[in-house]
Amino acid sequence: MSALCRDCLARHEAPPQGASNRARGARCPACGGARLVAHPELDDLNIAHIDCDAFYASVEKRDRPELRDQPVIVGGGRRGVVAAACYVARLYGIRSAMPMFRALKACPDAVVIRPDMAKYQHAGHQIRDLMRELTPLVEPLSIDEAFLDLTGTEALHGGSPARSLARLVKRIEEELGLTASIGLSYNKFLAKIASDLDKPRGFAVIGRAEAAEFLADQPVRIVWGVGQALGAALARDGLRTVGDLRAREEIDLVARYGAIGRRLSRFARGIDERRVEPNAPTKSLSAETTFEQDIAASEALLARLWPLCEKVSARLKKAELAGISVTLKLKTAGFRQLTRSRRLATPTQMAEVLYRAAKPLLEREADGRHFRLIGVGASDLSEGELADPPDLFDPEREHQARVESAIDAVRAKLGDAAIAKGRGFETAARPVRGPRRKC
Repeated sequence: MSALCRDCLARHEAPPQGASNRARGARCPACGGARLVAHPELDDLNIAHIDCDAFYASVEKRDRPELRDQPVIVGGGRRGVVAAACYVARLYGIRSAMPMFRALKACPDAVVIRPDMAKYQHAGHQIRDLMRELTPLVEPLSIDEAFLDLTGTEALHGGSPARSLARLVKRIEEELGLTASIGLSYNKFLAKIASDLDKPRGFAVIGRAEAAEFLADQPVRIVWGVGQALGAALARDGLRTVGDLRAREEIDLVARYGAIGRRLSRFARGIDERRVEPNAPTKSLSAETTFEQDIAASEALLARLWPLCEKVSARLKKAELAGISVTLKLKTAGFRQLTRSRRLATPTQMAEVLYRAAKPLLEREADGRHFRLIGVGASDLSEGELADPPDLFDPEREHQARVESAIDAVRAKLGDAAIAKGRGFETAARPVRGPRRKC
């Protein structure tokens, strides 16, 4: 069985251990390192998923070495949620998306750092550039993770995809001071699963020979697309493991669960025909905010909705996209999440149109319940040139478009705080520095 040293990148034969990801107890004969990865199919697999380890928190620890051994949480205030937790903090049970007050209750001494998205995006772009030196087939999933297809790169890089991936992660550590974990397999579904098996600084492999056995006892939630609701429905039908899914015929799963039944059947058998798409289209754009105190009043909620619509509108215009579906997101004081959607007649980029679509959705939900979070998003995206065509049945639309275009022009010249609609003054959440015009 072939083994690879992740420290010096040397290759050698490992003692037979079945389909193992590590040559346990062995050391590299070249450098003496113990970070060996061994697998019978190591040289035959080309699809990888790379996921940075506790990315936001790792960037903060890199920039503040004095925090190296301390529990670090990246998130927003006591009313926010955990965006990332370092591995020290995770020892206390802290995890992403946990309410901040619960995280601080579990670990009162944790260092809490407000997110710095510009810094994280810069680091993410640096990592992405290193990935693209290996292969043009890089499909980003988020700022800190991506799929890579290294098929046919052996001659270019003088070694197998496994060796190229190990060298890439070594460069990320040495040049950027960050760490990442690798999942290697023969398709995207299994590569993503593998990248979670050996964190942090891991390298896990799932080959063809062991895929069925490995998946059999895994919970159905491991299948991409199975969320809480579908997972509960599957459990009610006695389908709790991937092996349970595999025991059912595809036609039966489709009849019971619709189109996703086909995916359940295929993934349960280790089949995933999706390609790594380097230019995968953006599916949606959204913005949300968590309140410092729960809000119940409809007027106050609407005041928070408007700036989010402006933010989504700005992102659509920058990306030259338009959305035809508008989704409102709310989270109650009891952490129950609600989503409500409305489809427009034509695609839009306009904040005013987004607001008018989301407003009645919000008003129907604002029935006295207290909410801790609100968000709005645009989906079913198309080219920006299709946005906001003239509408004979809505003569005010053209006027709205001119007003919004004028606001955009002023902001482009003088900054976002230079001008705002009167509706934007209904929320006094933050003071505005400098002159500001109201229109």
